[in-house]
Amino acid sequence: MKAVADVLATPLVLVLLMALIAAMCRVRGRTQASKILLAAAALGAYAASIPLVGHALLRPLESQYPPLHSEQLPSVGYIVVLGSGYAPHDGIPVTAALDREGVIRAVEALRLLRLLPEARLVVSGGAVDGQHPVAQGYAQLTRALGVPEKTLIVADQPHDTRAESLELGKMLGGTPFLLVTSAFHMPRAMLLMRRAGARPIAAPTGQRAFGPMPFEWRSLLPGAGGLGDTERALHEYAGLVAINAGLD
Repeated sequence: MKAVADVLATPLVLVLLMALIAAMCRVRGRTQASKILLAAAALGAYAASIPLVGHALLRPLESQYPPLHSEQLPSVGYIVVLGSGYAPHDGIPVTAALDREGVIRAVEALRLLRLLPEARLVVSGGAVDGQHPVAQGYAQLTRALGVPEKTLIVADQPHDTRAESLELGKMLGGTPFLLVTSAFHMPRAMLLMRRAGARPIAAPTGQRAFGPMPFEWRSLLPGAGGLGDTERALHEYAGLVAINAGLD
């Protein structure tokens, strides 16, 4: 059910489904319904691909937890960075094997670790279907950047945010810790962590919706950036709905 929800939260998949239904209606002689569905599919593809819509969907997620500034840092013993994407191959450097969100999360965790040198760094993220655990990629990167082995804790079994929350709840119990993940992902991560009995302190990073978006003609042009933001936001909203409905 979760996999189906993930697929249906992808804008272009929804558009494709509408186009296929429109084609079926056309074959069955329902011309008017076919035209309406095709028009809706085209409008949906356009809306999902413009920066204005992606920004509008991301901003409510990212504004729930403001950035954690250096002067606001609490004295904690652990910094946790949640997993993202990791695909090592052909000897490429770890910075290329980690996806954009993963690199941003790892660098922010390292920045916080420099400010809290006595803390330990928990790198989290497993894998599914024989892929490589992202925690191993984080560990490789942090070691290369000078983090000593005694500072690292590698949690490479949890394969999604819910599993990470349960693992951290068992590992850290009621001990407060800084939680580093993408700003748009933070509301779902915090909700799951608290339900698992953990005590996270939000340290969001990778913000994409910076304040009010100026309305200009470029914000109405479709592109991969706008589509990516819309997809990220819909994935998070679907996840929050699933949690509140007891499906996660």
